[in-house]
Amino acid sequence: MKIVIATGIYPPEVGGPAYYAHGLAQALSAKGHEVSVVTYGTLKKLPTGIRHLAYFLRLAPRMVGADAVIALDTFSVAVPASILCRVLHVSFIIRTGGDFLWEQYVERTGDLVLLRDFYTTRIKRLNQKERIIFRLVQFLFHDADAVIFSTEWQRDIFEKPYKLNKKSCFIVENYYGTKTETEHSNILENVGMSPKVFVGGTRELKWKNLSRVEEAFTRLHQKGLQVSLQLQTGSRGQFLMDIQSSYAVVLASLGDVSPNTILEAIEFGKPFILTRETGLYEKLKDIGVWVDPESIDDIAAKIEWLSDEKNYEIQRKKVEAFMFTHSWEEIANEIFVVFRSMEKL
Repeated sequence: MKIVIATGIYPPEVGGPAYYAHGLAQALSAKGHEVSVVTYGTLKKLPTGIRHLAYFLRLAPRMVGADAVIALDTFSVAVPASILCRVLHVSFIIRTGGDFLWEQYVERTGDLVLLRDFYTTRIKRLNQKERIIFRLVQFLFHDADAVIFSTEWQRDIFEKPYKLNKKSCFIVENYYGTKTETEHSNILENVGMSPKVFVGGTRELKWKNLSRVEEAFTRLHQKGLQVSLQLQTGSRGQFLMDIQSSYAVVLASLGDVSPNTILEAIEFGKPFILTRETGLYEKLKDIGVWVDPESIDDIAAKIEWLSDEKNYEIQRKKVEAFMFTHSWEEIANEIFVVFRSMEKL
């Protein structure tokens, strides 16, 4: 098969869709398929609309003769990919990541609404641009031959507002690697505090809830607890070394579908504190420390609890005993199950 992967970002750029595109492309190529990856690159600097048109022109020649396109978002690459698929009679698959509309709304308004509450409480507050995005995404979900979610949690949130056809929706879990070790970084020396460094591993976006996380650490410092927060900087390689060198990982975002940072923490055997607002809860409920992202008190309490050596050792052993893996080869195989199912729809 000739398969095109449409993605906004790709390594060396940092982000979940970049790693997913790379891993999936390698797995599909290893199975003998012809795979092209088309990314935005420098086109991201262009204004909305012009950016989409430029990407359309970049994507078009790569789609000639293709059997299927896998779009790794619900808007930026999905819009031009959808149009080309209809013109060229190519199968169109959307693989969702986060939620572009919700993220845009939170960034614009500063309204820290949970992802699971967004569609039932905030739709009437959308501005004109956001309403257009909502209608376009709704159209794209119905236009796609298949929609792949990494968790049932996100699919269930999207089902009613986007009027999803469940027959064309599929669950393909994220990549879970095997336990691994790499060279340690010098994160502990850089932070200059105690060895209890919690890696936040996140961009400074409002939905990531950093203001509450940072306030929780401030309160703990005032109590004399020697903990520190390290946010993501530098290259992916440095970030992975930072995780391995850390005490633990903490993510308390307002909604994280299947955060790669947590899955990478597990690979390194690191205990983690994770928002309860995530699609990973059912899979990881027995090995994680869970927080209410709307409660600074809860975030602080869980950090303090995990900073206790006895509690830390309990969590470390739980993470160490977690042996579930989900390889890129398995992901590629499951996507081919989706291809076969599309023929029957």
